[in-house]
Amino acid sequence: MARSPSGESVLSRAVRIFEAFDADTPAIGVSELARRTGLPIATTSRLVNELIGYGWLRRDADRRIRIGVRIWELVSRASPTLGLREMAMPFMQDLHAVIGNHVQLAVLQDSEVLYIERLSAPGSVRNLSRYAGRLPLHASAPGLVLLANGPLELQDSILTRPLDRFTPNTVTDPKALRAFLGEIRRTGIAFCPGHLDATTTSIAAPVRTVRGLVVAALATIVPNDDAARSIAPAVQATARGISRALGADR
Repeated sequence: MARSPSGESVLSRAVRIFEAFDADTPAIGVSELARRTGLPIATTSRLVNELIGYGWLRRDADRRIRIGVRIWELVSRASPTLGLREMAMPFMQDLHAVIGNHVQLAVLQDSEVLYIERLSAPGSVRNLSRYAGRLPLHASAPGLVLLANGPLELQDSILTRPLDRFTPNTVTDPKALRAFLGEIRRTGIAFCPGHLDATTTSIAAPVRTVRGLVVAALATIVPNDDAARSIAPAVQATARGISRALGADR
């Protein structure tokens, strides 16, 4: 594979271009893309044009660069979460019809929670998470479910690092967070009023597969009021339904 004078391959440079995009930056000008990747602007422009030719990138009406539809097509077709999302969707739709607010499905990715599906509706409460976006494990209900049921090495890694406080209710004290994780494992529910946003409550339950392995978390975001706790049983029941569909022990 052709390499630059620095020894970096074309593939490595292309990867740097794709990794310049994130949930907050879906469109980037070529000059900004060159700055983010650290590549010369001429090299960036050439690679962008080649990737556009393959449909992996595209230019919008403002001449900014966006991820191409071809990449979405390939990723969607081969996504390791595709079966999970397809199995969960009917259950998520039923829960969404009942509560009328955000219903989400999330998985553990590295040391963050990755949102792989979301159902919303006009008038739903504010939601800081995004489809295909990430959030810290300690600050969201699905993240806490995944952390509570994750490897001990991951828990120790999170608990020994400085943790961002999003609201006064965000649990950042290691001792308190470890106790909270134990409660989540015991009760099978993460109830997080105002942990990420003071106006909302996030509620999540584990989605399991064979041998009780937790593979995802089902979550909802509702107003932070006295009625929020009444939603928890529906979230748990829905997560159990998805788990049974995935082959978890009944």
